[in-house]
Amino acid sequence: MTDDDLDAAARAILTGNDRGGYTIPTAGLYPFQWNWDSAFAAWGFSTFDPDRAWTELETLFSGQWGTGMVPHIIFHRDDEGYFPGPDVWRTGTTPPSSGISQPPVAAILARMIHARAGGTERLRALYPRLLAWHRWWRDWRCVEGVACVTHPWESGRDNCPDWDPGMANVDGSQVGPYQRRDTGHVDASMRPGKEDYDRYLAMVQFGRACGWDQATILKDGPFLMADPAITFILIRANRDLAAIAGELGEDPAEPLAWAAELEDGLPGIWNDDLQAYCARDMQTGTFARSISSGAALGLLAGIENRAMEEKLGAIWDRVRYGIPSNDPASDSFDPRRYWRGPTWPVVNALIAVGLNSAGRTAEEHRLREETAALIRQGGFFEYFDPIDGTACGGDRFTWTAAIWLAWASPNAGRE
Repeated sequence: MTDDDLDAAARAILTGNDRGGYTIPTAGLYPFQWNWDSAFAAWGFSTFDPDRAWTELETLFSGQWGTGMVPHIIFHRDDEGYFPGPDVWRTGTTPPSSGISQPPVAAILARMIHARAGGTERLRALYPRLLAWHRWWRDWRCVEGVACVTHPWESGRDNCPDWDPGMANVDGSQVGPYQRRDTGHVDASMRPGKEDYDRYLAMVQFGRACGWDQATILKDGPFLMADPAITFILIRANRDLAAIAGELGEDPAEPLAWAAELEDGLPGIWNDDLQAYCARDMQTGTFARSISSGAALGLLAGIENRAMEEKLGAIWDRVRYGIPSNDPASDSFDPRRYWRGPTWPVVNALIAVGLNSAGRTAEEHRLREETAALIRQGGFFEYFDPIDGTACGGDRFTWTAAIWLAWASPNAGRE
């Protein structure tokens, strides 16, 4: 396929995965609206259908809770092909949704969409919803100055080795019988294992039992870990939200203050042993044992650290394609199992936004070319083996198509 053919194929994936105002990540495996997937879908739509881009974000925020939280899944319609569905989460919301959130990239991408395609009044209507969501993160997920997650799914990087310290202390032995659906769609060797799922469900059951009360989840929940990726994303997102406020004539002071608080809290997740920012179990103080691609989002937040960047550069040089989700030198590295090693085009794109912001044009170009090579040879898959480029996970994946159109394609415009 030529790059023009790939552009057309990517547009066809976005329109084919459109379910009327929202886009599913891929048919079968993920049949609902996912939070950060939708934000990237909107970025992709902005390259050829700006109205549809804004609609994607508006539909995502139609599921926002009264607390300000934007859930990680919105169940707009029934589909028995996915587990756990709304009958397991039991959040009591309309529309039904999960009880946790996901990485707050929407403000970052909304600002980029506005820069590319306009839509000031659509952005103006979205702004208070974005502000409320960021305030929810500040109130209910920032602990000791850094952003935390109460479930690995909240990080968007489900089975990343970052979460191993916290997962080890979650008892999944009493969750009862259940039937997974994901392994019926893709190779089970590329997915989290059963022990992981038992623990994931134990955390869901805890949230359900306390009526999704955030104070209880933070104080007594089975899992609470600081996430460097979300901390960096939230620093950048708050600053972008402040910039949006300025463009709209609103007061930017609140999001700017939140960004400063997070930056001040970064020493709490600095791991001297690894010379990098790392995930940390807030219940035990234990750090993750390896460096993940979450640390590579530092430049997205404007955080430059020579020691960490040298480590990340070495990790990148150990593979052929993009930034791996886990250090290949770690004993936990698995090049094709979900977040334990593969490279994700969507994360590469987010890292590239940071590289571009920092003026690291040569590194941004290298990352873009390596990501484009994966898509040219393997198609629009969910993620890839970073060593040999084998396509993994779901096919015809929305966010891979979106970042091709908005960033990786030679025809992509540059904000």
